[in-house]
Amino acid sequence: MKITIVQGAFFPVPPLMGGAVEKMWYGLAKEFVSRGHEVNYISKSYEGFSNVENEGGIDHIRVKGYKVPSSGIVLKILDLFYTLKAVRKIAANTDIIISNTFWLPIILPLKQKKKCMIDVARMPKGQMKFYTKNARLRANSTPVAKAIKDEIKTEYFDKVVMIPNTLPYRNTTTIDFSKKQKIILYTGRIHPEKGLDILIKSFASLNTKDWQLLIVGPYSTATGGGGQAYLDELKQLAQNSNVRFLEPIFDIDKLNIIYSKASVFVYPSIAEKGETFGVSPLEAMSWGCATIVSNLECFKDFLIHNKNGLCFDHRVERRVEILNQYLKDLITNPKLLNDLAVAGLMVNETHSNEKLAIEFLDEFESMKIK
Repeated sequence: MKITIVQGAFFPVPPLMGGAVEKMWYGLAKEFVSRGHEVNYISKSYEGFSNVENEGGIDHIRVKGYKVPSSGIVLKILDLFYTLKAVRKIAANTDIIISNTFWLPIILPLKQKKKCMIDVARMPKGQMKFYTKNARLRANSTPVAKAIKDEIKTEYFDKVVMIPNTLPYRNTTTIDFSKKQKIILYTGRIHPEKGLDILIKSFASLNTKDWQLLIVGPYSTATGGGGQAYLDELKQLAQNSNVRFLEPIFDIDKLNIIYSKASVFVYPSIAEKGETFGVSPLEAMSWGCATIVSNLECFKDFLIHNKNGLCFDHRVERRVEILNQYLKDLITNPKLLNDLAVAGLMVNETHSNEKLAIEFLDEFESMKIK
């Protein structure tokens, strides 16, 4: 098959600046190529990358993109400008189009809409009714699939398919738990919707000198963070505790070294409408971190409380105390810590690029215009 992936306007591919969606589709593109398919990858131009190049069998086409604006309205306008340029680069003879922009499913010609899978990577906000002439609406979690169906007529329900996000790498490393360090880790955007104040307060209440809380991720608004002022607020909150903030690590291999050292991972997101999957917890589980997440529905597709991780209720007033108790349970009970960490390793199989690439390819085959 000839597959065209149209990435968004704001992050480059390869994903040097991070981005869970970019990392996933880049990994899948390589897997599609390894299985004999042709991949054209349209993405944002970036310094150091040619606008046209073949990299590992992937044919890259890059057009002018933009920095992430602070205004949602401006973001949509810039996304339109980018999409108008990107749509011209889609070959007429492509078999499958994967859309990661807001406007592409609307402005594609009807014939190409019939080839298009829309990757719905965030909670929809009313736009799904404009997308029903496209072939598939792919949700990355059960809650997203439900939200899509809430916005469209029942006659289009068969266009909705749920395929989870993949791990952006293949982890074949045997985890040596004896080399794990007393590190509680968070990786992801440093933004108010991620609930990092809850995590810092919970950690501070542990009164432990042995353990360190490590927070790794982008904080600038250009990379989706909450800005310097928010970072300063968190540092103020953490000033009397063993909390360390690291600059964002976009290199997957370097980030995996951090995961491999951490014993516990916490993802305390409070983004009721923004969080749709959570790749960071999945990555942490793949590296043997005992993982705690908030009570958002999207995490329940891959993390079951007291089976392969822990889930705390972020909506109640006692959320800091509850998370604090879970952290205490893990750092004082090595067996519980180890059991949850070992159970979490199964995501290396259930969410591998190899397994989920087959699911996508099967779906593409069913979409092909006969």
